[in-house]
Amino acid sequence: MFEETDDLCGDSVDPRDYGVDFLDKEVGNDWKSAEKVVELLEKLREENIALEEQVLTVSISGPPKVSAALSAADEARCSLEELLQREQLISGMLHQHLQGAELWMEDLGQTCSQVDSVERHMKYLQCLHHIEELSAEVQQCLMISSVWDAIRAVDSMAALDSGLNQSGCSHLQDFLRETLCFWHNIIKDRLSSDFEKILTQLHWPIISPSSQPLTPTSASQDVDSQLEVAVTQLLALQTSDDLLSQRTSASPQSPPSNQSASSSSSSSLCLPIQIMMLPLSRRFRFHFHGNRQTNSLNKPEWYLTQVLIWMGSNSTFMDEKIQPALEAAGSTISARVELCRGLVALVQEKVANDAVRLLYDDVLFCHLVEEVLQFEKELRSNHSYPPALPSLLHIMVEDAVLEKWLAVEKKMAVEKMDAMLSSEGAWSCQYKDISDMDELKAPDCAETFMTLLQVITERYRGLPCPAAQLRFLRLQTELVDDFRIRLTQVMKVESRCPLGVRYCAILSAVNYISTILRDWGDDVFFLQLQQAAVSLGEEVVLGGLGMMEVGRLASLEGSLFDGLLALLDRLKGDMLGRLLEFLMKEIAEKAKPYCQERWLSLPSQQDQSTMSLSSSACPMMLCVRDRLLNLHQVLSLPLFQLAWQGLAERLDNFLYQDVILSNHFSDGGAAQLQFDMSRNLFPLFGHYCKRPENFFKQLIFRQTLLETWWRSTLGARCWPSSGTVVTPCMTLVVQKSSHRDRLLSVRCRTESLRKSFIPAAIRLHN
Repeated sequence: MFEETDDLCGDSVDPRDYGVDFLDKEVGNDWKSAEKVVELLEKLREENIALEEQVLTVSISGPPKVSAALSAADEARCSLEELLQREQLISGMLHQHLQGAELWMEDLGQTCSQVDSVERHMKYLQCLHHIEELSAEVQQCLMISSVWDAIRAVDSMAALDSGLNQSGCSHLQDFLRETLCFWHNIIKDRLSSDFEKILTQLHWPIISPSSQPLTPTSASQDVDSQLEVAVTQLLALQTSDDLLSQRTSASPQSPPSNQSASSSSSSSLCLPIQIMMLPLSRRFRFHFHGNRQTNSLNKPEWYLTQVLIWMGSNSTFMDEKIQPALEAAGSTISARVELCRGLVALVQEKVANDAVRLLYDDVLFCHLVEEVLQFEKELRSNHSYPPALPSLLHIMVEDAVLEKWLAVEKKMAVEKMDAMLSSEGAWSCQYKDISDMDELKAPDCAETFMTLLQVITERYRGLPCPAAQLRFLRLQTELVDDFRIRLTQVMKVESRCPLGVRYCAILSAVNYISTILRDWGDDVFFLQLQQAAVSLGEEVVLGGLGMMEVGRLASLEGSLFDGLLALLDRLKGDMLGRLLEFLMKEIAEKAKPYCQERWLSLPSQQDQSTMSLSSSACPMMLCVRDRLLNLHQVLSLPLFQLAWQGLAERLDNFLYQDVILSNHFSDGGAAQLQFDMSRNLFPLFGHYCKRPENFFKQLIFRQTLLETWWRSTLGARCWPSSGTVVTPCMTLVVQKSSHRDRLLSVRCRTESLRKSFIPAAIRLHN
């Protein structure tokens, strides 16, 4: 019953229909049976009572749960209100406590500030007292001649000064530095005086190679021991000396420009070498500064040579006397290198002053550059001066000096180019009589120009700055392009006679320059410059190169000379083309009788041993022979290879077009043509290669095909009789050639046969 009700509700059935269905099911067709009605009523009453009990149970059991939840919510609300009241009470108490403690905090903060101030004053006074103690200790040690204790006290002052470097107590710092400087100078002066006395006994300085020290005496051991002690004490004073030197160079009163650079360079020397440099420095300034005659702007070699002499004269003394003393003191300094550094510092100051004064005199500036480069070369090679240390080239890469150097290099190079191109022997080879030296047959102007570029490379090779080297490289590329333009202008004038000596010399010059540039592209020095240009992103050299070109440079697939090489190769190709066109015009003129030969009327000859060169071919053959010999004499081997191969290709095409395709041949005429080619023309090129026929592909290929046709005809017993005319109208009845996998057309029309095959009588002569 309940399930049916659920079905009714779920299916939304009409109640009247449901009632009818229910009565039909329960009562059936017996409408008059009262027993079924009574049973039905009882059943419905029981179900009604069960439903009422269920509804009553649900209505009674629901309210206790809801009331329990409501009561729990009330309890939570009450506890929350209680907590809020406690929070307000505690907050009020805390606020009252803070108000009471605020006065205490103010008093305590003032007290702490006073304590901090007193503590800082105590530390200040302690530091001041420590300085005074160290000063008194130094004074006492000097009074009793305890130099080592005095040096240790000065070192303690130097360490204290380094510790106060970040302090804001400027007056304390000044006092400490003044005290340190005072005692340092006193100790340094005393040690310097003792050291100078020892050096005097050892006859320092050695001014010239002739003034060598005297023979060692019995007291030399005492002097050496005194020297060792003096050097050791001076090295112990090095820390404070370096510190004071740094303070002096960083102060605003330090000397500007070149003098500060020179002083900072010399101050970095160890103290013994600084003291040893004093007499040399005085001599240098006496002779090469002021109004002395030796101080001449046009004679920089005087002071540069004098410095090199001092280096060479004193090297033995430094190795035998000073170096053992340095090693005994535990120092790793090289005495000879330190002396060179001190002398180079003197020359740096002098060169820097002279270079600025010579910026407007090209001749004297060039002389100064040459002398500086020569000095640098001797310094590095003869005196083992390390490349990492500063030298005169650091002065030459300064902006103003470098700009002047580049301008002078360009000006001198352009003048030399004008002179070399206008000289009488500009287009003759200076090594023409020496076969081993004349492989590239470069004219004198090209040799001189590349020598000029090589000299410029040697000048800037040792520069310490890659950016400066790249600027010189840019100058070289500009000079090469300028020289190429000049060669192009001369070539256009000489192009009316491409076989002339000057035209061929220009072609050899272009080939020579491109060959040298390709060799430079593989040189380690230029590869390093290439990597430097990519890493620095140097616009002066890279110019407008795209990302692909820069990537090729970075991966070393290209070179910095690729642009120039492309222009030179284009010029070389154009000149070779003009030369070969001129040759072919001359050969074609000589070959006109040969092209008009009556090939059809020539009789057949069975024996080639009795054949001779066609009389009409003699002028052409003589012209080819003479021109090949001429080119072989005036052109280098690589250029001549290109020239004769290009001539062979053009000659092959000319003979095929103007002789073979333009004439009809009898078998005798075909044999004569084959004889002229194989026995006369090919041997002319055989002097320069083993198989010259490989360069006449059109002739050889057609001859091979015709031989195949004759063989097939002979096999078919269709050999033409003597005097048979071979014309392009003949059809091939051939299925295969003697060459593997190559088929010939069975039927060839007249025009295609005429253009594809030469007469059958032409055979290869191997």
